Amino acid sequence: MLCRTVFSVSLLALFASAGHAQVVYPDGTPVPESVQIRVGIEYGRAGEESLLLDLARPKVSADPLPCVVVIHGGAWRAGTRQVHLKDIGRLAERGYVAASVSYRFCPQHTFPAQIEDVKCAVRYLRANADTINLDPQRIGAVGFSAGAHLAMLLGVMDPADGLEGQGGWGDQSSKVQVVVAFAGPTALDAPDIPEVSKPLVRDFLGGTADEKADLYRKASPVTYVTKGDAPMLLFQGTNDPLVPYTQAYRMLEAMQAAGVEGRVEFLVGAGHGWGDPERERTFQAMFEFLDRYLKPAK
Repeated sequence: MLCRTVFSVSLLALFASAGHAQVVYPDGTPVPESVQIRVGIEYGRAGEESLLLDLARPKVSADPLPCVVVIHGGAWRAGTRQVHLKDIGRLAERGYVAASVSYRFCPQHTFPAQIEDVKCAVRYLRANADTINLDPQRIGAVGFSAGAHLAMLLGVMDPADGLEGQGGWGDQSSKVQVVVAFAGPTALDAPDIPEVSKPLVRDFLGGTADEKADLYRKASPVTYVTKGDAPMLLFQGTNDPLVPYTQAYRMLEAMQAAGVEGRVEFLVGAGHGWGDPERERTFQAMFEFLDRYLKPAK
């Protein structure tokens, strides 16, 4: 996969373009005047496919800002980065640069295409840190469902694990400093994967667990957890039909064994995602967790 920058002018100049002064979120509410949003930025290419992200940031920022990468769900086969446009806007209101990223889908593109893409996005952001005015040492990842799986991989994988891909900016790290995961699978090779989810995982990995046991292990975040990995906050419903709560418990055990900081919150009776007021409560907890690790007290 080739990752390259395509800009002939700075991102900050694009942010300031007259055509982007008034932006409305998908729900119809206006973007706050304090926030700048740029959509459809190409962070790389995979063959003929353009890989895009949307970027939000405060209009005014003197010092380099921490950054959060937001990864949408959709069983690795569907979904859109635009669903999180308001989420990255809210992060920008809190003083973050925030990017919602697209990635290639299965079954046309099987693993590791998806993790290669989001790793490329992180490296792109670091390579353009000066232009975007972000701090490359303070990058976090937030993910939902399949996106949570990818976010956790960003927090635990190292270059030696061999899934960086052939993208650009090889001198940049793709590892993030903190992770928040909503209803994400952690151990794809575990016997607790529900029958309804097995075809989804099969399409993602290009075979069954019996056919590709090593690949199932290689695609599982719990495989890579070691001391010094990114702190993690996991939210998991106990009545999730797609990702059983035992998956979060497996990550809890791996984190505890390795001495990785963080916590796991189980939402009793919740399914694969939840609405307000729990959604807003868990988002506030997410903000506080990100602040703790990306905005340390000076």
